[in-house]
Amino acid sequence: MLMTAFGGLMWLLFTAILVLAVVALAMAALYRQDAYRAADKQNKGFWLIILGLTVAVNLLVPMLFLQIIGLVATIVFFVDVRPALKQVSGGGWGRRRRGSSSDGPYGPYNGGR
Repeated sequence: MLMTAFGGLMWLLFTAILVLAVVALAMAALYRQDAYRAADKQNKGFWLIILGLTVAVNLLVPMLFLQIIGLVATIVFFVDVRPALKQVSGGGWGRRRRGSSSDGPYGPYNGGR
């Protein structure tokens, strides 16, 4: 009974790692190439290859050591690369935020208040 519970816990953990890697791969694919250069991070192709290998290893090669290496790469993307890309691109996944209709060239216009 204890081994069954441990097996279920490990399956849940590996599934969570896989989902996290797939989400990171999708986010890396949605950011524009020039955002990576502007954020002074590795290029988009590098992150797509690393995160793609992480997803492939999680799906095809159930070796814990390789999965942990992939998890580290995924965490680095989420903690270091994604915030820098988000800051450079002004929000989400390569889109620029549009300001309010009352925004002027130097910020929001509040009518002199």
